[in-house]
Amino acid sequence: MSDDTKPVKKKKEINISDVTTCRATAQMLEKARRDGVETAFDRAANMKACPIGADSACCKHCAMGPCRLNANDPYGKVGVCGATIDTIQARNFARMVASGAAAHTDHGMAMLDLFREVVNGRITDYGIKDPHKLHEVAKSIDIETEGRSDVDIANDLYKELERTYTQVDGEIPFAKRVPEKTLETWRKHGIVPRGAMREIMELMHRTHMGVDQHYENITKQSSRTALSDGWGGSMVATEISDILYGTPSPVSVDVNMGCLKEDQVNIIVHGHEPNMFESMLESVNEPSLVQAAKDAGAKGINLVGMCCSGAEMLSRHGVPHAGNFMSTEAVLVTNAVDAMCVDIQCIKQALVKVAECYGTPLITTNPRAHIEGATHIEFKDHEPKACTDEVVIKAITRFKNRKGDVEIPRISNIGIHGFSHEYINYMLGGSFRGSYTPLNDNIINGRIRGVAGVVGCTNPRVKQDYVHVELVKELIKNDVLVLQTGCSQIALAKAGFYTPEAAHLAGPGLQEVCETVGMPPVLGIGSCVDNSRILMAASEMVRVGGLGSSIADLPAAGAAPEWMSEKAISIGQYFVASGVFTVFGVTYPIVENTKFHQHLFDGLEKQGLGKWGFAVDPYDMAKMMIAHIDKKRKALGLDKARERVLMSMEDRMKLEA
Repeated sequence: MSDDTKPVKKKKEINISDVTTCRATAQMLEKARRDGVETAFDRAANMKACPIGADSACCKHCAMGPCRLNANDPYGKVGVCGATIDTIQARNFARMVASGAAAHTDHGMAMLDLFREVVNGRITDYGIKDPHKLHEVAKSIDIETEGRSDVDIANDLYKELERTYTQVDGEIPFAKRVPEKTLETWRKHGIVPRGAMREIMELMHRTHMGVDQHYENITKQSSRTALSDGWGGSMVATEISDILYGTPSPVSVDVNMGCLKEDQVNIIVHGHEPNMFESMLESVNEPSLVQAAKDAGAKGINLVGMCCSGAEMLSRHGVPHAGNFMSTEAVLVTNAVDAMCVDIQCIKQALVKVAECYGTPLITTNPRAHIEGATHIEFKDHEPKACTDEVVIKAITRFKNRKGDVEIPRISNIGIHGFSHEYINYMLGGSFRGSYTPLNDNIINGRIRGVAGVVGCTNPRVKQDYVHVELVKELIKNDVLVLQTGCSQIALAKAGFYTPEAAHLAGPGLQEVCETVGMPPVLGIGSCVDNSRILMAASEMVRVGGLGSSIADLPAAGAAPEWMSEKAISIGQYFVASGVFTVFGVTYPIVENTKFHQHLFDGLEKQGLGKWGFAVDPYDMAKMMIAHIDKKRKALGLDKARERVLMSMEDRMKLEA
């Protein structure tokens, strides 16, 4: 049969109730079907994942291959060069770590570049918004602050943090924040990061054909590189963003597509770096542009976030948030979005096609991330409003010329966000005695079983938000306090977990603490780069005392239930290397019952680090995490019968103090 007479293969039609728990996204998928618009949910149903690639049983690092090994018989053959399944898997895993670490490191370096220009007075649109945070960060890495100006301190801080990237020997600056026993373990195994550029470069070199061919040695450099992300690039990004734009504190925010307004010019910012979003906040409030919007028939300009830059603005400024990664196409289907501008990371190329269907400008702004078919308006830190003002003008023009019906899901979920490490410290101890002591005390006395970080993406290979929500339900029901970042945070916000009233979903011990403090049982702390806040919280728990002398001693666990990006692998590895049991869902890129699998899932823990776990079912994940927390409680001597008595007024006053 000739090519032009081959039958067209009919595409599978998704069952919408099977792919998402988000009612707003489901409503828009129904509309997309009526409009003939394809989304990632449709493509996932019609794109079979490569089983060999999913298991990392293939190698394409040289032209003698690609070599494909058999996951069912992993030691049955080797690659053309002789590479074993363990070498191939370790190389593939390492390159994911390198790419993910590079993404966060480049983000952090961009923030540091901006900081330098602000401090030197060459950029005046931004300034130091949180001088207290400036001083605290400087002191944490032994920079003298007493009697010195903010500018002098900031200059020294820049020079010191620059070493995070460029240093070729020694230890990165934020290694000073690592608990001493954890740092000793890193030094023993030779995994303290020197500089991010050196670690990423060396890891890429080691994974070249014919270089490092021992899975344990490759893993060692993977850990070192990942730690240069978590305790380096990511931490720099978070801390500098706080200094320049303000450290988050609790704020009530609307989440979900109901935050769009039919009678206003709706602008969505989607991506990861806060600079452009901060400038956009200025532009949408520019009186001349607001008047232009009204002249076009709108009641005003409505700025909305999506994905991680949206999570940062939600936490810092209370900007509404329309949804997480798997809703970024669906929100365009409302026909209410008058412009979507994007910068870097987690941006689907298909957004261009969906935006075209509704006449919505899809605008790229970052020189590192152009998309074919999108409009590019370059964002420059030295003149930020030149870009963001133009975006607003394009959005006003589109509003004026809207075509077709607008359909906005009338679903909005109000919750409290913005629980930075600093605010948690204040919340537990007050202005004069800010401390994690009440948290540690309530873990010791058993009211709180332990702490879990639930983070990461959404993935169309699983039902959107389902695993996040069900996992967290199980954890808080069993008195585990949950910290969340990124798309996971938005999943739980949509499910209504971000109000103090959600404490009734927690177990009796956690519920009692939440009601006493007035906090939700799930604390949203920002974007995916803000996982560094979880590292800071863990370090503070160790410093306060009573829960061991290293992060590996803590009754704590982490999870990325619906991960999808290489950044997630880097995040997972830096948590594991820091001492945290970390469970991933969806899939895991390793063949089971291989030496490399055994090394990640057991061997690293024997070295005094953390370990990996994997489960698809959220209830299995919860059991694994709770079992690990209980194991750590037992090792600390905290496995006695956990209290279930009501607190006395005296105890409550102590907790509040």
